[in-house]
Amino acid sequence: MNKRIISLAIIGTLMISSLYACGKGSGNKESTDSQTVTSDSGTVSTKTDSNSTENKIFSGDLEKNVTLQVLENDTAISKGYFEELIDAFNEKYKDYGITAVDANMDQYLDLAKDGPDGYGPDVLYQANDVIMQYAQDKHIYPLPIERLDCYDQIPEEAWQAYKEDVDGKTYTCGAPVNIQTARLYYRKDLLPDNWKENWDSDKNDVPDMVENWNSMYKFSKERHEEDSSKFGYMKSLNDMYFASGFLFSYGAYIFGNNNTDPSDIGFAKNDAVKGANVLSELASVMNEDCIDDTITTNAYSKLADGTYFATISTPDVYSTFYDELVNGYEENGDSEDEAKKKAEENLIMTDLPKLPESGDLTEENPNLIDTKSMGGINGYAISAYTKYPNACFAFVDFATSYDMVMKRSKTLGIAPARGDAAKDSGDTAASLFDSLEKGNIVLMPSIKEVGQIWTPGQTFFIDLAKDAFRSDKKYPDEASMQKGLENMSQQIHDAIYTLK
Repeated sequence: MNKRIISLAIIGTLMISSLYACGKGSGNKESTDSQTVTSDSGTVSTKTDSNSTENKIFSGDLEKNVTLQVLENDTAISKGYFEELIDAFNEKYKDYGITAVDANMDQYLDLAKDGPDGYGPDVLYQANDVIMQYAQDKHIYPLPIERLDCYDQIPEEAWQAYKEDVDGKTYTCGAPVNIQTARLYYRKDLLPDNWKENWDSDKNDVPDMVENWNSMYKFSKERHEEDSSKFGYMKSLNDMYFASGFLFSYGAYIFGNNNTDPSDIGFAKNDAVKGANVLSELASVMNEDCIDDTITTNAYSKLADGTYFATISTPDVYSTFYDELVNGYEENGDSEDEAKKKAEENLIMTDLPKLPESGDLTEENPNLIDTKSMGGINGYAISAYTKYPNACFAFVDFATSYDMVMKRSKTLGIAPARGDAAKDSGDTAASLFDSLEKGNIVLMPSIKEVGQIWTPGQTFFIDLAKDAFRSDKKYPDEASMQKGLENMSQQIHDAIYTLK
């Protein structure tokens, strides 16, 4: 597809009202009814729907000789992708004098505080729940998404994560880049020599322990019993993002009415307690590192040195696992080329194993169900405090183009939200894209109340993890676990309504 240069302009210094932004603030911009798009060949065409809020903000000619402060993901910066992105963008727009630079800010900045003071970025890359919290309080601009190159390639489920209803109209406040959710990472070269005989019951050439959690539980237990310094599956339970997926798999949810009603807390609903039981059983084959952040922070090195067989994390850290494994092979005497080849062959990122319908990992021959996971859609948004909305929109269009998303996928291992890029990025990306459409990825709510789920959730899951190492169990059965989930849900409700 031909790449387009979006032509947009600042007409004056009029404050934009809340009707003109998902973002609040002194947007120091005026709008006009004209909407033009300038192609690479210089051809100008007038767009329709000139009265829409988005098009009033983003209309006219590109600002010239401006610098855009772009806030990016730390991994994208450290792995060199961001430098490639801004170099390519700056080359394309050099005749306009538009330069994108690293905002050099903490990726978890608070735009609501920094934006009004003039310290926020012009463009930011974040998860949908973060961006939409800003959108609710009017710190983010709505986008004319139909003008974006990626528009027709993004599934509705991904666009939905960035939608906000204001005065009866729906605005879209972000442009999706990639799907974030839990993936299983494991070392193929740490499989037992006899795995095809003893750990492939359906003879499909896929190890049982990466296909279902019952086999992973059994394998983890046996691996540790054979060598007390080795473990099978290892993951910190205190991470609400990853732990909650086990609850969702059995009917739990975050908020009611499709994640729009925070008065209905769903973490204890339906058969969610079965997921809590699974987590408790998994903790029993780990060590006490699962109580805090220890496993989360050392998983890269411990998978690389063979201490851990498997863990779960997000797709965008594949490159970090890969680099650590390459270093491990080199330390054991392999050349750089040999180490890279072995890492490519042996580091596997795949779907999460299936769960037993019963919620009991010790059950033999269980009926299996899909494992759901919490997820998010990471993407770009434009600050309502920028002085250069038109140039910012050009940057977002460029950064979400097929070529740049494919480069991001190859560099970082992300799962693209673009359908064409997902298809061309391989089986893993295509699988995640399918999971999103099937509903096996539970997207974080795009309302600010989601910020209140993390601390109560972490508190409960830490307590549940501790139970595996207590002589006097606090959660000896499902009834006590159910009570714990209900208490957690009540704490979330109180944080939203009583303590705010």
